[in-house]
Formats: sequence, C-alpha cells, structure tokens
Amino acid sequence: MKPIRTLLSLCMVGITLILMSSCSSSRRITYFQDLRPGESEQALAVPLEIKIRPEDKISILVNSRDPLLTDLFNLPIVSRQIGLATRSGGVSGSNQSLSGYTVDTQGYIDFPVLGKIQVAGMKREELAAYLKKELISKNLVKDPVVTVEFLNLCVSVLGEVNNPGRYNIDRDRMTLLDALSMAGDLTIYGKRDKVLVLRQENGVQRVYGLDLTSAKQMYSSPAFCLQQNDVVYVEPNTVKARQSTVNGNNVRSTSFWISLASLLTSVAILIFN
Repeated sequence: MKPIRTLLSLCMVGITLILMSSCSSSRRITYFQDLRPGESEQALAVPLEIKIRPEDKISILVNSRDPLLTDLFNLPIVSRQIGLATRSGGVSGSNQSLSGYTVDTQGYIDFPVLGKIQVAGMKREELAAYLKKELISKNLVKDPVVTVEFLNLCVSVLGEVNNPGRYNIDRDRMTLLDALSMAGDLTIYGKRDKVLVLRQENGVQRVYGLDLTSAKQMYSSPAFCLQQNDVVYVEPNTVKARQSTVNGNNVRSTSFWISLASLLTSVAILIFN
C-alpha cells in the first residue's frame, strides 16, 4: 500500500502546483489592481503635450473674409489619384489633402511672406497664435483665423498586442492606454507589469517601464503621456516563453505537470486493478 500512497501523493502535489500556477496567472493579467471604486484617487504626472520637433510635418491654414488675400499664405490642396497627383480642381472622387510644411533639422519652416520661422518646441496653438499676431502686426491680414495641424505624428506598438503596428496621433495628448486600445489591447501572453516605452530625448534613447497592474505607478510615470515616435513594447510572459521551447514541454510548463499527473494516475489505476 505504501507505493500507492506515494503515487497518490505525487498526483496531489502535481494538481496543487497546477492550481497555484493558475491562481498566480490570474493575478498577473488584471489591470489596475490597486483601484477601488469610489475610494481610489491617483495623482497624475504633469501631462506632456505634444510639441513640434525637427522633421515633423505640419499643415497651416489661414482663413479670413478675403480668401484671395489668404490664398497667399496657404499651400495648394493636392488631389491624389491612382498613379498621379494634380492640383485642386481635378477629377471628382479623388482624395484631397493640404500640402504640409516639413520642419528642417534646425527647427525652422519657410512660411510665405514671413520667411523663416523657428517652430520647434511650440505647441499647435502657440504657433497658430504667433502667426496670427505676425499677420496682423505686419498689416498683411486684418482678421486671420490660423489653424495648425500635425500630419505625420505616430507611435509604434510592438510585442504581445493583438494588432501591432504604427498608429497616428490624432490629438494633442495621447496616453499609453490610448495606444494599447488602438492596438487591440494586450494578448493573454503580454506582461501587464512590464510594458516598455522607448523614447528619444535630447539625443538619448530612454526606456521607461510601466506596470499596468498598478494604477499609481502607471499614472505617475512620465511615459504615461506618449510623444511622437515613441515605441511601446509589451514583453511576452513566461508562458509564451516556454512555448518557444520544443513543444513547450519542460519541467516548468503546465503541460509537463498535467502529463505527469495523468501518468501517475494511470499507474495507480493499474496497480489497484
């Protein structure tokens, strides 16, 4: 009877390990574990608004009561058709978009009449306000309405997400949660407690780590608000890493313990019979 008791004990150990592993995994995939409805208040890091950088592309549109006058300051609208591009007034049904200004490596654009303008470091509304002031002070346009938009800003989301890729920034303030939502959320194999944000700052590549299971840590991180050209990387968890081995069948894998428990159970049944 002693061998039978030993086999049954091993089976119970295997089942216990499997259950413990399951409970541990469920704790690792839940977001914001420190939040309690109606009780939790988290301090936010100083929000970073997106500013113009060298090599960004921006559109600037000037409007007033005199459209002939403001046309001097607006780049032409381009009609893009399959295989060719023409100026506005092309065939109906073609996609139309404003031509943009590409900020040079020194942070300047060449604006009609006003000449070279240093725009790097400005926010959209700051540049719009500056251009409006210049047009009025130089008596070029009496009542201008200036609109500035970003054209090529994006972030990249890689790793264990459902839809990795590059996503356009369509607002002045974009958070990590916005980017992960656009990428279809993390897969079940993504590490919630170690999401990396890679950012170039002042010629240096910096890496920030964020823990999605802790709202306090995530909201206070300087990388919670994303900047243009940020790269978000979600690491695979140990379950995914084990699957990269041959058949994912090693001593730390759940499938190994299930197989072992099944074998021991079969042996015990044979002995009993």
